[in-house]
Amino acid sequence: MLNMEAQKKLINSVDCCVDEALCGLVRASGGLALLKGHRVVLRSDLDSLKGKVGLLSGGGSGHEPAHGGYIGAGMLSAAVAGGVFASPPPASILAAILTLHQAGASGVLLIVKNYTGDRLNFGLAAEQARNQGVAVDMVIVAEDCAFDQPSKAGRRGLCGTVFIHKLAGALAEEGCSLDQIVSKMKEVLKGIGTLGVSLSPCSVPGCLPSFDLPPGAMELGLGIHGEPGIKRSKVASADEVVKMMIDHMTNPDSQSHLPLKSGDSVVLCVNNLGALSCLEMAVVTRAAITCLESRGLVVARVMSGPFMTSLEMAGVSLTLMKVDPETLRLFDTKTSAPAWPNLSTAAVSGRNYITEAPVMITRPQDDKHSQGPLSPVMHKVLDKICSTLLEKQEELNSLDRASGDGDCGNTHAQAARAVQEWLQDHVVPGCPGRLLSVLAGLVEEKMGGSSGALYSLFLTAAAGHVTEGKTDGAAWAAAVHAGTQAMRRYGGADPGDRTMLDALCPAADELMKLTTAPPAGQMAVLHAAVEKAAAGAEATRDLTARAGRASYIAAERVTLPDPGAVAVAAMLRAVVETLAEQQ
Repeated sequence: MLNMEAQKKLINSVDCCVDEALCGLVRASGGLALLKGHRVVLRSDLDSLKGKVGLLSGGGSGHEPAHGGYIGAGMLSAAVAGGVFASPPPASILAAILTLHQAGASGVLLIVKNYTGDRLNFGLAAEQARNQGVAVDMVIVAEDCAFDQPSKAGRRGLCGTVFIHKLAGALAEEGCSLDQIVSKMKEVLKGIGTLGVSLSPCSVPGCLPSFDLPPGAMELGLGIHGEPGIKRSKVASADEVVKMMIDHMTNPDSQSHLPLKSGDSVVLCVNNLGALSCLEMAVVTRAAITCLESRGLVVARVMSGPFMTSLEMAGVSLTLMKVDPETLRLFDTKTSAPAWPNLSTAAVSGRNYITEAPVMITRPQDDKHSQGPLSPVMHKVLDKICSTLLEKQEELNSLDRASGDGDCGNTHAQAARAVQEWLQDHVVPGCPGRLLSVLAGLVEEKMGGSSGALYSLFLTAAAGHVTEGKTDGAAWAAAVHAGTQAMRRYGGADPGDRTMLDALCPAADELMKLTTAPPAGQMAVLHAAVEKAAAGAEATRDLTARAGRASYIAAERVTLPDPGAVAVAAMLRAVVETLAEQQ
């Protein structure tokens, strides 16, 4: 049974999680295979290694996708996994070396992060393999920039290791010898630096968190095993954190700094330590590119994502690698390794990344309009609708609190105030269709949310039916019908779903009688439409919500009418009462 206090991880058991994770990785990728009896992941096409240098890396688990995700043509040939944050055993490392040797590899390069356990175990396996006649060499990655004065243990190996996998893998694929690859990697390593920052610790499956980090604090310069960093400070903005990291990495007073000067070309890796959201990662990536460019550096390529994690640590590390055209060529070569990103080979710096937006049609509410015979009455109708919505603001909010987020009155009042403001500075156009377009623009912009979109759809669809020459009852009936249909089509609701359509649709159906009603009978149709809307709104008390926010709430808790339907009925009543007064 798992220690549930410490667990909070979606695993089956602490003992099996590493083996099951390796199995999951291999089962999901046709290019990978497991070595029987060992925690070793291999290329499934070992035949392709004949005459080439085989690349082997590895280390503790919990850093996924490192290192198993970097196996493939153009990268690693195999990776050995230890337990979570534990160095792999020499017997498995030796088994992996011998497997590559027997597949016909001309030699085997071990890429090892600078931790004592990894150095000892990989070193022991290398000596044993040499005794069996295998050409083996080792590159130790130690690119951590955290400590101003590293101890005798030296700098830690962090996410820069992934760059070495890539470059060494490209050279091996091209047929370079073991000595050539080692010599080139030692040179490249002088120009790589990494620094991490974290907002939270991580916890090994079955254990408590690796260290305590108080709320609002962050840790700078930590490793990838949950070991704390070099200093703790208050969480700052992404821009400030990134600047602090790059300042520290490049500070010439530190023995472990990365020497960079204006004009240097770099590849940047923004590495998610496990639990940062993609949104935060993109913000940090932008900050890092901007900060580097402000120092005169040319950012050649950027990788952003989880490349060497620390379980669920909410943090990020930045790795910088100085590059020349040849290093960049090797970096850009293709690989089949599943965790290597599909990067563009275009330079990041110096690229125009903004595309001009299309010239937008002017907003109807900004256009100059001319008045007509209908302008005064439409002005009065609008005044009445606005004052009605402002009067009903609290009533609509109260209804909405029972079934939604309690702001229905506020959003309608917002639209009403926007229309009132527009009326102060503009004339009401004589063409009703133009006025409906203006109102559509105003509610879309000022009302917002789904209500704004629905009303704007209604008004936009209706506008085309009441143009200069078409302002009779039949035209208005067609306009209301078209607007209602647009709401249904895009909103996905129907009458009976407990929405504003329960007031609008019966009224729209009644208004269709205007197409045949004699002029003397038109007011009767309008009054009947108002009553149908009011009855429809009242009937929503007994309906189960099937659309809108109320549909997420238990039906027995929703006993008041739908606020959207009540608003529609009130607006229709305001329109008809104003028209009746004008007669």
